[in-house]
Amino acid sequence: MPETPVRRATPIRSPALLLALLILPFAVLPSGAQPAAPAAPAPPERLDTCPGLVSGTSPRVRPAAFLPAALAPDQARITYVGHSTFLIESPRLVRVATDYNDYVKPPVLPDIATMNRAHSTHYTLSPDPGIRFVLHGWRDDGKPAGHDVSYQDVHVRSVATNIRDWAGGTTRHGNSIFVIEVGTLCIAHLGHLHHTLTPQQIAEIGRVDVVLVPVDGSYTLDLEGMVEVIAALKAPLMIPMHYFSRYTLDRFLERVKADYEVEFSDTPSVVLAKTTLPQKPKFLVLPGR
Repeated sequence: MPETPVRRATPIRSPALLLALLILPFAVLPSGAQPAAPAAPAPPERLDTCPGLVSGTSPRVRPAAFLPAALAPDQARITYVGHSTFLIESPRLVRVATDYNDYVKPPVLPDIATMNRAHSTHYTLSPDPGIRFVLHGWRDDGKPAGHDVSYQDVHVRSVATNIRDWAGGTTRHGNSIFVIEVGTLCIAHLGHLHHTLTPQQIAEIGRVDVVLVPVDGSYTLDLEGMVEVIAALKAPLMIPMHYFSRYTLDRFLERVKADYEVEFSDTPSVVLAKTTLPQKPKFLVLPGR
């Protein structure tokens, strides 16, 4: 059975409310067994795949209802909407919403929506028709999603992983890690990750600057497995997501605080550039749940 859905977030009607997003908690259900990661041949040398392309086209005019502060060409804005949904904005005001669904939505319509299949709180089959690119992290034929989309100054690609099914088995390629290249940054959204990464998958992801990490330790990968994934990706900054209570979040942070600095933000948004990334890897906790 799927994760218990929450009520829709109230639409944001003024910029002042953006920094006060409140997401209702999700019910915790028992998790199934973890599937083994698929076997893979020896990978090629890990590629430095960032930064992505920068478009020469002019930025589009945006509605007056949502006009955030302008970003420098090397910056990206990341806003935690809740659960596993983030709004990522580029210098040309291209907007990407991760794990876009019917329950937890960003305050503005995204240009690009990524989704994953594990639960209905990670996808919708009825996305707003105004979304330019709807990227499912799975395919109905069981093959990898294989997305590689460029739009203005944003590049989004996907790396397939497996998920558990409700019978305790494995659905191949049911989840995608989406790598979003914005400004000079590579941002990896791990989605509903259920297993540690193979060397081939790590090579396909490449070097990343920011990792959006599910930290519940039950529906997704267990705590020790997620710590292994974080260590393998070697990103300077990690932002927790997909936790069901402060207890769930604190349990994960307690596990990692011996090896990583932990910082708590007062606001759900942060503006980042490669030059402002921490010298020592750390976790940045944005408000939301």
